[in-house]
Formats: sequence, C-alpha cells, structure tokens
Amino acid sequence: MVENKGYIRTDLASEMRETKGLGEHSGIDYREENVNGFEFQYMEIKNEEGARVLGKDIGRYITAHTGRVWLMSENEKENAVQALAKDIASFMPKAESVLTIGLGNREITADALGPKTVDGLLVTRHVKQYKPELFESIGQKEMAALCPGVVGQTGIETFELVEGAVKKVKPDLVIVIDALAARSVDRLAATVQISDTGIAPGSGIGNKRVKIDSMSLGVPVIAVGVPTVVDSATLVYDALERADMGECAGMLEGVLENSRSFFVSLKESDIAVNESARLLADAINLAFRI
Repeated sequence: MVENKGYIRTDLASEMRETKGLGEHSGIDYREENVNGFEFQYMEIKNEEGARVLGKDIGRYITAHTGRVWLMSENEKENAVQALAKDIASFMPKAESVLTIGLGNREITADALGPKTVDGLLVTRHVKQYKPELFESIGQKEMAALCPGVVGQTGIETFELVEGAVKKVKPDLVIVIDALAARSVDRLAATVQISDTGIAPGSGIGNKRVKIDSMSLGVPVIAVGVPTVVDSATLVYDALERADMGECAGMLEGVLENSRSFFVSLKESDIAVNESARLLADAINLAFRI
C-alpha cells in the first residue's frame, strides 16, 4: 500500500483516535455517552505521552455527532442545542463575560461558519454599559463578539486583532468558532468538536497562523468547530487503502501529492453552513443564559 506521508488530515480528535486504532491508553481518558439522542464522545489527553500518541494537545475534547442539522426537525434541533449548550458551559460555568470570535472568510461558503455563528449571537456588552437596567431584564451574561476576517482581507494577523480585543474587553472566557477539516465526508456539517486547547486559524486547510489559546491570550479559551471540508488527498488515500492498490504505489503517490491542494465540500454547503452556524449560535446563547 502507498505509505501514509501525512495524506490523512483531520482536525477531529475522535477521528485521530480511530485512525490510529487506539484502545485504552494511560495518557488518554475516553468515554461515549448518549445525550438527548445524540452520540457524544468525551476525551481527555492527560499528559505528554497521550498527546504524542494521539497527535493532539493536552486537554479536553468533546465530539458531538449531531447528524445533518438541515435535515432535522425543530424538536431534534432543540435537543441538539440543549446538549451542546450544557457541554460548552461545562468548560467554565462561572464565566460572567464572554468574547466570541468568529474566524474565517465570510465570502467563502465553507469558511463562513465563524462569521455566520456570530451573526446569531445575542450580544449584550454594549447594553450592560449604556442601559444596565435593560441588561438585567435580558437574562443573558455579558457577551461581545468579533469577526476579524482573514489576513488576506485585512493585512493584519488574526491573532493580533483577537489579542487587542481581549485586552480591551477583558472577558472571563473567549470562545473561538472556526470551520474544520474531517477525514470522513460523513462528518461534514454533521459533527461538532468542543475543546479547551485553542485553535490555529486556517488549520483546517493547512494554513496555520499564530495559535489562539489560553497561553497566548492569558484567559481561558474554548474552541468550537464544525468540519466543512475534506482534503482530497485524504479521500484518495482512503480509496486506495480500501482497494489495496499497493502494486502501483509510485504512480499513485503522484496522484496523492497533486491532491494536497484541493478540498472537497458538500454540494449543500450553503444550507449546511447556515444551519450549523444557527445551531452553534443557539447553543452559545443558551449556555450563557442566566
């Protein structure tokens, strides 16, 4: 078989675990749970050995298999929102002020998850500042939001904009929303990952910038993402692996190398991203309701 030279790319900790065929490991706690009818996978990488084996940073990872949201009934969506909200709040239940960052390029459908999520948030920081009596009646914790765009649009590194906002707003918690890459097309717009390890903008397409995390910002950071693309090299590699086509490895490796520059998204990407963003926005709003 063609050797895997980084052809398998995924941002999902649960897929990394499956890809590596990991069972029980002393450096990794893992369990599955049915929450409101959805499969949730809870993983904690506890030490450097666990991080090395899995290829992910030390921290907590929650993977929610919500299914394709745009095909759900309103009742199913509400169940998913409640389940996600509970887990988002579990990372820092005592946070009184939250800054949510919507990463990505609004002009590219598969990359617009962050900005579209921010569009659905109930922002209240300005209300608390100028109309405190109205803020008290809203029943929502202090929420601010920012869509920093991408460096190709602004000429400014995303981290610099986020760092500036954090210094000014001084939130208890930062939530970063971004589109991710998955290994399996079945995960596209059908999975939500929540973690406390931060995120590097552009990592889903292999274009990593300065990482946004608790160490770089000095405040707790939750990263929330939905996979919207699959690396085409990953798709090709999976097909070759299933077909056991190792006898023409040289030629096939050329195909894999050429596939590194392409990404595949759903044909329903527009509605899938819109509904995924709505799901995340509703969950974040609920998580920080008083």
